[in-house]
Amino acid sequence: MDGLNDCRTARVAEILDDFRTLQYYISDAPSRPKNAEDYGTEGWTALRQCKVDGHHILECAADTRVPVAQGGQEEQTKAQLKQVLLDAFSRRHQGQKIYMKQSAAKRWLEYRDLILQGQRPRPAIQHHLDACDSQLRADLACITDASVYNELVAFDHGLYRWTVEDPSLQSVVGWLSARQR
Repeated sequence: MDGLNDCRTARVAEILDDFRTLQYYISDAPSRPKNAEDYGTEGWTALRQCKVDGHHILECAADTRVPVAQGGQEEQTKAQLKQVLLDAFSRRHQGQKIYMKQSAAKRWLEYRDLILQGQRPRPAIQHHLDACDSQLRADLACITDASVYNELVAFDHGLYRWTVEDPSLQSVVGWLSARQR
């Protein structure tokens, strides 16, 4: 018995609150362009995929398998909290990754709107639109599990949160891999 179950419980609550906030932002983002001709463009495709991914991470079942711990109820509670922490932490991680991709796609929308200035695409500005698409691809490529994990670690440390038992990047990636569609 280490007496840290209150810390574990508080940590799970913090992470679940973060995840809930991310879900709100993910579900609130646009996914359909005003002009149907833009439906297949890279940014709108990315935004729709973010919405689908956000729904998936919310809907995928929790892993309720908890190893039986030796040492009584306190140790069993500890094992359960560690399992819930991995689940919540991994969902928050994926939510943050989706949110970052969504943000990149929303920047793409802003840049594209600036280039188009209310007009439709035309040959004279196509190279600017291509550059905008290239920037989106580059931005999305930079959003890796490692970069997301490191950003969340920095966020948690900045808020002086208790992170002693946070799952490793490898554990998070394993959890996510087990839940791929």
